[in-house]
Amino acid sequence: MGYEEEMNAAKAATMKETDRKCPQCGATMDYDPETGGMFCPYCEYKEEIKAENTAGETKAEELDFASAEHTANCNWGAAKKTVTCKSCGAVTVYDALEVANECPYCGSNQVMEANDVDTMAPGGVVPFKITLKSAGERFTKWLSGRWFAPRAAKQNAKAEAFSGVYLPYWTFDTDTYSTYKAEYGIDETVGEGDKKRTITKWHPTRGNYSESVDDELICATSSHNESILKSVEPFNTEDNKAYKPEYLAGFAAERYSLGLKDAWEKAKAIICSRVESNIRSKIIREHNADHVRSLSVNTSLSNITYKYLLLPIWVSAFTYNGKVYQFMVNGQTGKVGGKYPISPWRVLIAVAIGLAVCVGIYFLLNS
Repeated sequence: MGYEEEMNAAKAATMKETDRKCPQCGATMDYDPETGGMFCPYCEYKEEIKAENTAGETKAEELDFASAEHTANCNWGAAKKTVTCKSCGAVTVYDALEVANECPYCGSNQVMEANDVDTMAPGGVVPFKITLKSAGERFTKWLSGRWFAPRAAKQNAKAEAFSGVYLPYWTFDTDTYSTYKAEYGIDETVGEGDKKRTITKWHPTRGNYSESVDDELICATSSHNESILKSVEPFNTEDNKAYKPEYLAGFAAERYSLGLKDAWEKAKAIICSRVESNIRSKIIREHNADHVRSLSVNTSLSNITYKYLLLPIWVSAFTYNGKVYQFMVNGQTGKVGGKYPISPWRVLIAVAIGLAVCVGIYFLLNS
């Protein structure tokens, strides 16, 4: 079978799974976070997602980094693509990075297409466990606890406006081995009375340090607010499933724009920085030291493996005074993060209350 035939076969198989019709009423079924299976929103028919093999559901495979073929970035920017609905024939235009969605005309699910020549298909999925209703409830509770947010902003932020999307992430495993040399300082107090002072005595040290890294997580898309994404982490990436298109049914998804090679460079910088910090802590702990200076570290990384995972996020936004504020809910854990407007009047009230309390305490102590 040639490459084109393989791609067409992959597309057909994916469409069969994610555009599955309900055997009871004929409607399109979606993935249901509550049950972890397929669900018909019309007649409430439920169906399990079959395991990959007789041994049960498998996880995403750890792949050898040195053997990777597709390592470049795939930043298609504002490029568009045209998708034809297989059910009703409607033609819809999507952003090029959007790879799964729902037909706005008949509700049929558009799906993960076969991977392009220069990209790879995801190896695994961390499925949604938080439902749309639960995401909305958690968001409402989170926002109501933000005292400085204006009341009008809280009223404009609609919990039901969340959309579920799978975002692309790379994870990296590696073994580290470091040699280092540095000076550690121990503070001593010398002198007496008014001449008492603290001096630091410095001592040379050297040694080695090893650490194994599991699932260093690197986001592979730049189309979402990075600080908000960080605020809803972590994900339990161990709780992943080998990629099956059923998990995407009813949700949007993105292909990666940050390629494997650049993602590894980013992960490597984070790992090496953390190793250096851990070595500083090691030196202080071993020598009961107060300071470390002139630290020089040489770190080698080996046994590098990676996974390409799709991770679940509920995304929403609202506009207040002409500015857009985005919110996210972790689709696995329910952790909420986002930006919200600050009411200057509420800040002034808080400052006034604080000053009043301080003045009251002052007079109480001096009365």
